[in-house]
Amino acid sequence: MTAGALLSATACGGSGVSEVGATSDGRPEVVAAFYPLQWLTEQVGGSDVQVTGLTAPGVEPHDLELGIQQVTDLQNAALTVYVKGVQPAVDDAVDPEKSFDAATAVTTIPAGGHEHEGEEEHGHDEVGYDPHLWLDPSRMATVAGKLGERLAAADAAHAQAYRDRAATTAATLTALDQEFTKNLTTCRSRTLVTAHEAFGYLADRYKLKQVGITLDPETEPSPARLSEVAKLARAEGVTTIFTEALVSPKVAEVLANEVGAKTAVLDPLESKPSGDYVSAMRDNLKTLQTALGCTA
Repeated sequence: MTAGALLSATACGGSGVSEVGATSDGRPEVVAAFYPLQWLTEQVGGSDVQVTGLTAPGVEPHDLELGIQQVTDLQNAALTVYVKGVQPAVDDAVDPEKSFDAATAVTTIPAGGHEHEGEEEHGHDEVGYDPHLWLDPSRMATVAGKLGERLAAADAAHAQAYRDRAATTAATLTALDQEFTKNLTTCRSRTLVTAHEAFGYLADRYKLKQVGITLDPETEPSPARLSEVAKLARAEGVTTIFTEALVSPKVAEVLANEVGAKTAVLDPLESKPSGDYVSAMRDNLKTLQTALGCTA
């Protein structure tokens, strides 16, 4: 059964009791798997939907384990917005007929650029691509348009409103993409040494080179991998090793000390930041400009 059929089948009755897939006032219930998708769904859905975030703030999305209530929420939702390959538990629980995999809306890039001995990458090998697509605003703009169409199909009464909000959101994201392009065009260095390989799409979009210490943010790298990254960082004159808010900076700090670099936080936006998606991405841009020696 499609999301639209589900809503049609459950929205009748007028009893004021919440039905499967809709709130008591008839709005579609949409589950967003983690923060960037929650932000996007809220922008496109507006007041016409009820959005529930599946991953709590401060929780590493890759580590999410679903409780009974969360599985029930997924089963009852009119639509689940997710990225296949980020959260295996969600991949296993979603109903393909009532879900939108954002990775299907864009051109993906391969997962990992080299072997990391002894590491496994959160199921990314199973999908064959890097799932961190939300770190490229241009791809997020494309996802916004596709999400608007999915919501329009699920809730025809508000179809034009979804499309209008999707267009507005895409325009905001396109402007953000242009900011990144302008400010990352001329840089002293174009190499990102990151705590883990979450920034492949950002690097792909803005012609940077990502070097991840690990694939998995929860796994310590082997001595051989640390030595390899240290050698590359010295050879390319890297001055900053990037850490993340939700991951211990210990390994990155050790590497920075070894090569005579400093550390700075680059947010992979896997959890809700202090502001929102756009402000956090702008903070990332400022961090990159400083670390890479960029001039607009």
